[in-house]
Amino acid sequence: MAVVLGLPKGSLQEATFNMMKKAGFNVSAASRSYMPSVDDKDLTCRLIRPQEISRYVELGLLDAGITGYDWIYENGSDVVEVAEMCYSKATSRPVRWVLAVPNDSPFQSVKDLEGKRIATEAVGLTKRYLAKHGVNAEVEFSWGATEVKAPELVDAIVELTETGSSLRANKLRELDTILTSTTRLIANKKAWEDPVKRAKIEQLSMLLQGALAAESRVLVKMNVPAASLEAVVKVLPSLHAPTVNKLNDEGWFAVETVVEESVVRDIVPPLREAGATGFIELPLNKVIF
Repeated sequence: MAVVLGLPKGSLQEATFNMMKKAGFNVSAASRSYMPSVDDKDLTCRLIRPQEISRYVELGLLDAGITGYDWIYENGSDVVEVAEMCYSKATSRPVRWVLAVPNDSPFQSVKDLEGKRIATEAVGLTKRYLAKHGVNAEVEFSWGATEVKAPELVDAIVELTETGSSLRANKLRELDTILTSTTRLIANKKAWEDPVKRAKIEQLSMLLQGALAAESRVLVKMNVPAASLEAVVKVLPSLHAPTVNKLNDEGWFAVETVVEESVVRDIVPPLREAGATGFIELPLNKVIF
């Protein structure tokens, strides 16, 4: 039977579809469909709100799913966490649930919120945080636009932030980070015990992690004269060791390696100085260790 995979609908959807494509799975969905198509007969996808995915995975209605650790924690879901995947809708950084108040609020810590009202979508997470700090406050569920509710409707909010720009735009300041979350691939425990389904989920995990690893890396290729080969190889970082092949032109070698994209600007000058030439930089779809 095909593995039923829950994919997050909403803000994380586009980033997830792009990652699936790089991993080798072409997923597409009509605007109002919750049953996207995928070009793999052993995989069936469902578009579900990320807040609900871990519950459906735990119940066995989904064999596996991609959702945030925050929603696994919020729901208290008993699932297998197969892999951590550091990506979000805008960056590769983790997201944070933060306690925030208006800039001109007198509150300076969670202790100041005793008896006050807090709005959030993550009610369970917030209540556990307050209990940990011994604070008794009213926590109400927010259906959206949480940032605009303070100070007129509530005294504080607990909201998800990736860059902090929305909080700043709404003149809010952070009091504390409640939870840091990354995206996870999770599996139903019964499905994980099924050898066929587990093999498919593990394949998916390997390819997705390979696609994520490739996000920050590039393939660098260059030509190097024999006299400069040792000096060039010393400069080059690589996963293991650079690949070196002889060219048809006697006394020249082709050298290639996978490096972090961020270091290319720093290594090209010393590589040229060492004697390398004909640089090519290529993007990658997957890097599997």
